[in-house]
Amino acid sequence: MTSVAYAPASIGNVSVGFDLLGAALRPVDGSLLGDRVFVSATRGPLTLDCSGPCAGILPADPSQNLVYRAAEYFLHRLRKPLEGLHLHLEKNLPICSGLGSSASSIVAAFTALNHFFKSPFESSELLQMMAELEGQISGSVHYDNVAPAFLGGMQLIQSEAQGLSCALPIFENWRWVVCYPGYKIATEQARGLLPNQYPRHVCIDFGRKLATFVQSCYTQNASLAASVLNDELAEPYRSPLIPGFANACSALSEQGALAVGISGSGPTLFALADCSEVAETVNLWFENHFIESEQGFSHICQLDSSGADAREELDVTV
Repeated sequence: MTSVAYAPASIGNVSVGFDLLGAALRPVDGSLLGDRVFVSATRGPLTLDCSGPCAGILPADPSQNLVYRAAEYFLHRLRKPLEGLHLHLEKNLPICSGLGSSASSIVAAFTALNHFFKSPFESSELLQMMAELEGQISGSVHYDNVAPAFLGGMQLIQSEAQGLSCALPIFENWRWVVCYPGYKIATEQARGLLPNQYPRHVCIDFGRKLATFVQSCYTQNASLAASVLNDELAEPYRSPLIPGFANACSALSEQGALAVGISGSGPTLFALADCSEVAETVNLWFENHFIESEQGFSHICQLDSSGADAREELDVTV
């Protein structure tokens, strides 16, 4: 018996909510935009192998792989030895892409492991473990990718006393067009560009826009929500890392996009459309003008309301 879990890609920050807002993605064409992890019983020590279009860029040493490290952490919490399991990672998301690649692998791993062991941990415990492990990669614990990848939808990060994360109402007609140009930006590099302090007016404006966005979600005021989807905390410092960013913002606005922003730390951009026709136009522009290598891609997405999904498979070929 094999447990398999899928965790979707995600947009961190969503412009207006630096480290506090994240959204899970589901391509409208039905394709997978996320990683899968398979867990099965075996004899001997803990083992891991990988497949998928992005497996070639993973560490050669399995012990350095996030999925292996997730299993180490999980088994340690269960007080079990590092043996008797075989893990397989189907790596579909490019690393350092701004699409929550590490979060997708981590969430899929913990979800598959928890399913395999008959759910020893509650969702809140799993979410904490996921964030702690990802924090070891990015340099700080933050939930804006792991929460949507695990729970689905658009998640507002709260304090531990409030339950860590809260799902916001979404706009069903919105389409999120995401384009990965085909090169990497390390999260640590992008975070290192940010100042240690911000002027008072920037902090006030950040709080005002995030509050307005959250209220607009609950009142379903789509035009007001879209109007505040801009980033004054990270984007001014990170955009120079993304060639053609200013041109993309201008051109996509002319194509009808309601907002354009950096997904997570970049280099992926997202553009928001309020109908399928505009989304198709935006997607075509991305394909023709923003992708820089054959590794790049663009997808029209909705928000994935399901998040991570786990199940059992009797016979798995990977």
